Parts: sequence; C-alpha cells; structure tokens
Amino acid sequence: MTDFSALIAKAINPSMTRDEREGVYAVVREAVLRLQERDGLDPADPRAAFRRHIVEETIRDIESDVARFESLRKLDEAFAAQSKEHKAQFSGR
Repeated sequence: MTDFSALIAKAINPSMTRDEREGVYAVVREAVLRLQERDGLDPADPRAAFRRHIVEETIRDIESDVARFESLRKLDEAFAAQSKEHKAQFSGR
C-alpha cells in the first residue's frame, strides 16, 4: 500500500485547494472501481469493501499529512514574523 500512497501523494500538493484535491481523490476512487470491475470482483465481495476502505484510509492519511504540512508552514511564517518584530524592537533602542 505504500506505493499506492506515494502515487496519490504525487498527484496532489499542499498548495492545491481542498476541492482540487477532492478531484484527484475522485479519480482515484473511480480507478479502483474500474480495477475491481476488470478483476471481476463483485461489489458485494468483502475484498471490494476492503479495497475501498484502504483507499479511503489512504486519502485520510494524505489529508492529515497536508494539514500537518500547512500547520508547520504557518508556524514557520509566524515565527519569522515574530523574529523580525523582535529584531526591529531591539535594533531601535
């Protein structure tokens, strides 16, 4: 599943909007359904449900990584602004 996660992660980037990422995820979901149809897997088969579960779990993991990345980026920006303000206060004395 690591390869699958890497494939999805390569298709998106943190600068995309949530709607853009959802578009990518929709394509991934559709591709999995087509693969299951190609394999002759009945939608009621537990293996099909397991595949869908893995896809959704992978998407949740990637969204978590995106949120973490954005949070860290915002923290870095805030720290840089704080440091700049701190330097300005002490250089004016």
